[in-house]
Amino acid sequence: MSRFANLADKPKASPRSDAQPSTSSIETGDNPSTSISASLRSHSRAGRKAIAAYFSPEMSLAMHVCARKHGLNLQELMAEAFNDVLRKYGQSPVGE
Repeated sequence: MSRFANLADKPKASPRSDAQPSTSSIETGDNPSTSISASLRSHSRAGRKAIAAYFSPEMSLAMHVCARKHGLNLQELMAEAFNDVLRKYGQSPVGE
């Protein structure tokens, strides 16, 4: 998936600067492309924080293969790994 995949979904700016969007979609808040995706994304990520890191392509492949082999997704495998690290350093595992 491209880093810029959602840029293709955005409408291009019109050459006229005086163009105004229709007021009906602003008043009602109905924008099907953003309201549906935003509601799904916000619901699934509600109360969660992202943790990001950069690894070698070999590490990425190994983690994805391991997750698939054990019937997990990458997030579940990473949560298990983070809990193992917390236990190693004497912290309580958080779960999930």
